[in-house]
Amino acid sequence: MSARKSTEPWYRDGLAFECTRCGACCTGAPGYVWVDDEEIAALAHHLALSVDDFTRKYVRRVEDDLSLIEKPGGDCIFWTSDAGCTVYPARPRQCRTWPFWPENVRSERAWKRVCEICPGSGTGPVYTVEAIQIALEMVRK
Repeated sequence: MSARKSTEPWYRDGLAFECTRCGACCTGAPGYVWVDDEEIAALAHHLALSVDDFTRKYVRRVEDDLSLIEKPGGDCIFWTSDAGCTVYPARPRQCRTWPFWPENVRSERAWKRVCEICPGSGTGPVYTVEAIQIALEMVRK
């Protein structure tokens, strides 16, 4: 086996994903959707709010970072069962990079677990290793 082959990730042939907007990644257990100033500004603009108004209404501080607030139960504040993600075009980087997060692609087993909960994972267009690496670099936390 060549040195190049041994350093390639297990998903060297790429991974398929197409968002179905089902909400599986937007609902459930509490967590954090990390946002930065640029993302807050984009979300505020999308909702026709000032950055200050958006921040007061939808952002919380978690130590030195900022996260979107959640509905009781852990669902994303911008998820509705009838409309789905109400900020989809302006969604934060963390949302844009799903499911290509380090913990989801660290092994084939981890990816299979993602495919069990996310109907868009494992189907649709194939993302190249390079595209997945770019998404992984974009993920913050």
